[in-house]
Amino acid sequence: MKGRVEAIIGAQWGDEGKGRVIDALWDRFDIFARYQGDTNAGHTIIIDNKKFVFNSLPSGMLYHGKLCVIGNSAIIDPELLLAELKELQDKGIDRARLIISRAAHIVMPYHKILDKAQDNFRGKGHNHEATNIGIAQCYVDKYTRSGLRLEDIVNERRLRSKLEEILEIKNMVLTRLYNEAPIAFSEVFDLTRQWGRELSPYIADTSSEINCAINNGKNVLLEGTQGTLLDIDHGTYPHVSNSSHISAGGCVGLGIAPQSIDRVLAIVKSYSTRVGDGPMPTEDNDEIGEFLREKGGEYTTTGNPRRCGWIDMVALNHSMMVSGADAILLTKLDVLTGLNKIKICTAYEIEDDLYHSFRNGLFFFSDAKPVFEEIPGWQEDISECRKLEELPIAAQDYLHIIEKHCRVPVIFVGVGPERHQTIDLGL
Repeated sequence: MKGRVEAIIGAQWGDEGKGRVIDALWDRFDIFARYQGDTNAGHTIIIDNKKFVFNSLPSGMLYHGKLCVIGNSAIIDPELLLAELKELQDKGIDRARLIISRAAHIVMPYHKILDKAQDNFRGKGHNHEATNIGIAQCYVDKYTRSGLRLEDIVNERRLRSKLEEILEIKNMVLTRLYNEAPIAFSEVFDLTRQWGRELSPYIADTSSEINCAINNGKNVLLEGTQGTLLDIDHGTYPHVSNSSHISAGGCVGLGIAPQSIDRVLAIVKSYSTRVGDGPMPTEDNDEIGEFLREKGGEYTTTGNPRRCGWIDMVALNHSMMVSGADAILLTKLDVLTGLNKIKICTAYEIEDDLYHSFRNGLFFFSDAKPVFEEIPGWQEDISECRKLEELPIAAQDYLHIIEKHCRVPVIFVGVGPERHQTIDLGL
């Protein structure tokens, strides 16, 4: 009997609470597969008041007896991945088995150096990845066929041969274009060789393992990272990430057929947030934005504030469409408690014309103004609600409006950060 495959995608600009939802689903799946993304993405899970943040590992690492997979489209920083593994091992909670695709690409030290040098050369105004952690440079090498994959760093002879050729070119760019010091081969080689030794036990043909498991009745959860509106093709380009966050990315990133996916679950935050530059039509820079930020704890792991605003149905409908979402899992509804009025963006106004559909070019957003529908808010504490009818009528109406605009049901509602603070509406 074929196992069930479900995909979780973020429907906004990331930080929708995917880790929170995955934790609520953990006992339904045998395999947790992270199919794309990099260390600039992360999942946060809170269990018994303990917070776990995974930038590299699948969320299923906390659950005994599960298989966790990092797929071929993922970008791996071995230093950070090994640090996350060690932290779990030191705490005695690395309960799952981990396998990593031999085809996953590796972030190398020279990627980070080039990243910083290029940003300095261009200036801040041209920088779409301000983290300087080598991700963009790693993707460049992947698509110019000059990258190192996990299978390369576990073979010393292959590593030496490829690294000598790569560093010759990288050092020419560093010294002649950016006026930076060259990188010593021995330092990079020794470090990378050590990474290969430590990661070799995790290498596997992940595509074969997942397909075999599905055919043997195992249930698989595909973990997307970041959000649809940051997708390299379908997001607000050029202010996007470097990979595909839509459900089809799960097929590419794990080597499974499209018909294998039984259900696509879109994770939607009850309001909008975004990190960094780029369009966000419903952003509020006044008291509402500050209210959402403080009550929702909308700060990155480095302490930077997220941009906050009202929910955007134009953008959400785009996300539903490109991923073929079957249902919505709504998070952080409790954050809206205390607002007298709640606004819902239903269209964009551009030069006196109304647009109900989303376009992913910057020109489209340059003059876009959100058109809002306003509904009453609620004051009641909803953190202990466990059934739909226990919610205030205004909160129930909010859910129904989201369902009407997105044309899919809301089947899960988060009313607090803890595992038990949920309302199951047919999950």
